[in-house]
Amino acid sequence: MRGHGFLLANYVPGTSLLHRTPTGLKFVLVFATGLASFVVLDWRVSAAVLAGFCVLFLSTGAGPQRLWAAVSPLLPVLAVIAAFQWWQLGGPAAARIVLNILVCVVAASLLTATTPVQQILDAVVGAARPFRRLGADPERFALTIGVMLRSIPYIAGTFADVRDSARARGLERNPRALVLPVFITSVAFARQTGEALAARGLGEPED
Repeated sequence: MRGHGFLLANYVPGTSLLHRTPTGLKFVLVFATGLASFVVLDWRVSAAVLAGFCVLFLSTGAGPQRLWAAVSPLLPVLAVIAAFQWWQLGGPAAARIVLNILVCVVAASLLTATTPVQQILDAVVGAARPFRRLGADPERFALTIGVMLRSIPYIAGTFADVRDSARARGLERNPRALVLPVFITSVAFARQTGEALAARGLGEPED
């Protein structure tokens, strides 16, 4: 199975300012960006913010290929969203919505490109620790995110491989030839992951 990214850039070692920024502050940046996307009403502001984030991303040492790999899987969906919003609300509103989505994706990619996965998980554990008194398990929450980060690229890679195989056999328009193998492979992957966690005593409720 070949490796595939999914929307967010993989970690790129470096010594840029963002690499040295505390993980918590980068989480705040991503969160604030998501909130701001609901407030910005001018597509030109969104375009300027997106351009600034792209420059910031490239300043981390991650090349334009990584930036393209982070956003390109989303482009077909964005095209559909843009067409529908153009029809419903007009061109400026459609541009604003699409650009704001891209801003959020690039902001999240800044986090993942400049922060090792283990640091992200440690930050999640620290942020969730105050909720332990309410019955939350920060370590289990971080484990769930870690499994998700590993599973999504695997399933995306499975779909791409199955699609290529179906195209080679002239079955690219057959939904069964695409969906069924991906479903079977995903279920098998989920069972293997569950068995691996159980073998290590992880993922089981505490007495």
